[in-house]
Amino acid sequence: MDNGIEFSQVELGKIEIAPEVIEVIAHMASAEVPGVAGLSSGIVSGFVERLGRKNSHGVRVEIKEREATIDLYIIVEYGQQIPDVAYKVQENVRESIQNMTGLAVTQVNVHIVDVLLKQEKEKKVPGTEEIHRVR
Repeated sequence: MDNGIEFSQVELGKIEIAPEVIEVIAHMASAEVPGVAGLSSGIVSGFVERLGRKNSHGVRVEIKEREATIDLYIIVEYGQQIPDVAYKVQENVRESIQNMTGLAVTQVNVHIVDVLLKQEKEKKVPGTEEIHRVR
């Protein structure tokens, strides 16, 4: 695996977690937070890729040793308290990744890139990743 996190086990072999797995966990954890309309993979994705960094569906993961930094590019529903939504996203993403992988999450940076207006809910916003909430 490329740039994966390796957890060594002497007797049975090694365990590796791909960065893409961390991205999926972060994406799903964001989707669970009320007020998050979606993650943006549009303009931000192109900009991040030009910098030579990988960005998948509004999530960027940087892994060093057994620590991770997560950047999320989210769209918030209109009428929500943006700082509250962002804080809940940070907490849920950090807890989910740490609980599922044992990886220490040093930062969860939440970038608010848009606000979804009520009339826009009826149509799909270009460049966004639709979120399906589990209830």
